[in-house]
Amino acid sequence: VQLQASGGGLVQAGRSLRLSCAASGFTRDDYARSWFRQAPGKEREVVSCISKTATYYANSVKGRFTISSDSAKNTVYLQMDSLKPEDTAVYYCAAHPFVVLKAALIDYWGQGTLVTVSS
Repeated sequence: VQLQASGGGLVQAGRSLRLSCAASGFTRDDYARSWFRQAPGKEREVVSCISKTATYYANSVKGRFTISSDSAKNTVYLQMDSLKPEDTAVYYCAAHPFVVLKAALIDYWGQGTLVTVSS
């Protein structure tokens, strides 16, 4: 199972980025897919999750970030609008049989993609 994250970069505050997470060797479309992030010196935290029945957003991103999935492409996206400097982190995509909010419980991780938001 491989999860390939992409789309990170350097942007100014207030701008947008879209992250993608493509899955290969992984045909389970009933798995929940998530985005976590880890800022320097901080623990990895959940950003957003999507399953067939629910979506979840951390309070810090609610109203600014949108998670979506394309089952045909086995890809999950995270549209990040109105970015703030505090959104700067390495973003990781993840997969698990159901929605979990704790990084320690996640079954599958992709590599990280760095998002840097300048003020």
